[in-house]
Amino acid sequence: MSRISVRGLAVASATAVTAVGAVVGVASGAEKGGSTEPAEAAAGTTTLLADLPEGQQVQQASLTEQAQAQSDAADATARQVAEQSARLQAAKDAAAKKKAADEAAAKEKKAKELAASHGDANASFPVKSSYTIAQVQAMAKQIVGSGQYMCFSNIVTHESGWDYTATNAASGAYGLVQALPGSKMASAGADWRTNPATQIKWGLNYMNVKYGSPCGAWSFWQVNHFY
Repeated sequence: MSRISVRGLAVASATAVTAVGAVVGVASGAEKGGSTEPAEAAAGTTTLLADLPEGQQVQQASLTEQAQAQSDAADATARQVAEQSARLQAAKDAAAKKKAADEAAAKEKKAKELAASHGDANASFPVKSSYTIAQVQAMAKQIVGSGQYMCFSNIVTHESGWDYTATNAASGAYGLVQALPGSKMASAGADWRTNPATQIKWGLNYMNVKYGSPCGAWSFWQVNHFY
């Protein structure tokens, strides 16, 4: 049943009740010999909510529905804006995180490259009874570093051919870098005769102290054929 129908029923009921009351009042007054005017006046002055015109009731309902629709639309728009803002923020956070990770990776790579370029004069290696040329060169790359390795390698190639037991019969020079006398290399380790790592460390220090670097020593060697 509609709201208007309900109110109509209320009006009818109220009217019926009022009419009955008036009749009863009249009857009561007649029995007592009184006047019927007060009862008729009371019935004429009664005001009910249903007395509002039906057109105004419909208009009020329409305005309420419009207001609710506008409120729902505003809520939906607010949700969309919030979701879009959240997506944009998530994208910004992801981009910032990726940038930080890329910068950290680049920094780490640069540090490794710098370390490799400078080498590690304190590097240690397992002691063996003998070493291949490839193993000796790998030691030199780690100890000397990539920045100076080629210059160091050029000197060693000319001096000993990467033979850590090479001995100059005429002068007594010994080892990879042909230290003269070979016993000088004892300052880098007591195993200077058999450990190429010890010879490399001594030779690197000698080139750094006397020529500033292996490349400085190689420049001198190319002019004088010794260093």
